[in-house]
Amino acid sequence: MKWHGTRRLGGALLAFTAASGLLLTGCGGTGDGSGKARGSSYDRGGNGSVPLPAPDRGRDEPGGGERREGEQDSREAAPDPDHLSTFALDVDTASYGYARRVLAEGRLPDPTTVRPEEFVNSFRQDYARPGGDGFTVTVDGARTDEDDWSLVRVGLATRPAEPNGERPPAALTFVVDISGSMAEPGRLDLARESLAVMTDRLRDDDSVALVTFSDEAETVLPMTRLGGNRDEIHDAVDSLEPARSTNLGAGVETGYETAVEGLREGATNRVVLVSDALANTGETDADAILERISRSRRDHGVTLFGVGVGSDYGDALMERLADRGDGHTVYVSGEEEAREVFSEQLPRAVELTARDAKAQVAFDPATVAEFHLVGYDNRRVADDDFRDDRVDGGEVGPGHTVTALYAVRTRADGHLATATVRWLDPDTRAPHEETGDLETGDLGDSVWTADRGLTLTATAAYFADVLRSPGHRRSALPGAPGLGELSERAAELAARTEDEDVRDLAEAIRTADRLT
Repeated sequence: MKWHGTRRLGGALLAFTAASGLLLTGCGGTGDGSGKARGSSYDRGGNGSVPLPAPDRGRDEPGGGERREGEQDSREAAPDPDHLSTFALDVDTASYGYARRVLAEGRLPDPTTVRPEEFVNSFRQDYARPGGDGFTVTVDGARTDEDDWSLVRVGLATRPAEPNGERPPAALTFVVDISGSMAEPGRLDLARESLAVMTDRLRDDDSVALVTFSDEAETVLPMTRLGGNRDEIHDAVDSLEPARSTNLGAGVETGYETAVEGLREGATNRVVLVSDALANTGETDADAILERISRSRRDHGVTLFGVGVGSDYGDALMERLADRGDGHTVYVSGEEEAREVFSEQLPRAVELTARDAKAQVAFDPATVAEFHLVGYDNRRVADDDFRDDRVDGGEVGPGHTVTALYAVRTRADGHLATATVRWLDPDTRAPHEETGDLETGDLGDSVWTADRGLTLTATAAYFADVLRSPGHRRSALPGAPGLGELSERAAELAARTEDEDVRDLAEAIRTADRLT
């Protein structure tokens, strides 16, 4: 069996980075963030793959990464490695929510809809929080049951969200799918109720617009201030009824046109797309739809918040739309989740604490033989673009945590990794950085006896990796238990933490075990 997507640190690195250190000091070209760093493959089964000696060099020497084109699954084989891992931050959670919905219906999710980082980021973490805008960096890890392999967690956290704290006004354009498929219970009815709740939660100085689309798009309500107009907005929401086809392209285009027409200086201007993302009429080419979003983002600063609904759901399209629109996606399958999204998550998403945020983890080649980033397959950034602020990153608001998990094989004791997050101030666009370090001596003895957050992260990552491997009951990650044992581990964690979200995860794993 092979583990793919690992990067092997050895003699080839010496020639490539003879004058390099753990962190980049230079900036790359003018790329748009599509350059994705690739890893190399590692054979587990005695195929002659012998670790090469570590290069003799200091940690403080300057260095640089290599731009490599194209996206890939993080488990695929890839060319020559380096010691850096760079990615744009992502707070999406839709993949996990949709997987739970599908499993509850007695089906295994399509492996292409499973993104491990969204499983991992679906759970609250207790990282330390900064006092102002920006991030804290927490790096920890623990040994696995596989010799020399550990799981290393990089945790980033923004300041807490203050429910009644000061924030810029919001100008939100709701783009609501009213196609025939939205007539299914739990789709348009859920959207209507959620938008009504949201209307009551927004402030008087906020503004909303409403666009609907089926076979064509219509602006039902232009940008309207909440103060003194809530009844008018409620009437527009109550009027939503299912119609015919799904012209998602027209909906997106009209939505962004409406947002630009109602653009408010000094406000957070955002399109909120509520849809099952099953485009079947008009412009169905994802790239053409994405280009419209890219222009509006670039020229007017309008960002996107995608809310997925429905048992049949165009997960890939919605995720690409949100990525191109500098936003993120969630998935809702019931009233409780919808209230959480529209009453809690979306109000938090109104404010930004960091723009174009990227992370770079530098592994010490004297200590680390190889490493593998779990997920983030379409969020990889070329290593030399880490400090190029023209290259797109992720937008993050208050109250968020971002977790990245690495499988790491060590060859010696000592300094293991330095993690750096870089972001732009949301107002001035001045760059800032924060770092965190990890030594091998700080690794816990076992991921199963580590603190709640690390054990939960490992459980979610193992589960996602199993679901991405159809026909298999075991994750390809090091130290992974079989699906049956993983179910037992998750149940024990749920009992230990008495956390409802962990209980839901344990139930999803138990269901998957029955279905495989």
